[in-house]
Amino acid sequence: MLAALTLLIALPYGAPSHAVTEAKPPRVRVEGVEPRPFGSDCRTSVAGSDAVASCHNPYPETDRVRLHVECEQWWDIDSDGVQVEAGPASTVRLTGRCWKEIRSVWVSHEK
Repeated sequence: MLAALTLLIALPYGAPSHAVTEAKPPRVRVEGVEPRPFGSDCRTSVAGSDAVASCHNPYPETDRVRLHVECEQWWDIDSDGVQVEAGPASTVRLTGRCWKEIRSVWVSHEK
């Protein structure tokens, strides 16, 4: 009896035993869901102090686009345009400007 108790204590935690164990559910492999493409294709152009972006959304989800204009002069105010919804298969035109030269122009996207 003492030998059986010693053997039971000497077994490491989690070691298999002959006792009845709970049946574990089989592992099910779930394939990862690929993210759906999103976002309008936007082309920007600058002519003097005016900026224009044309965005086409080829996807079924609506893309909310916004034009951002950074002005070259420190005293010229940078601008973030209003958010415009580009629906599925639609094209939108965004405009912005500076008083003088434009340093950079970009478009942000939001679902």
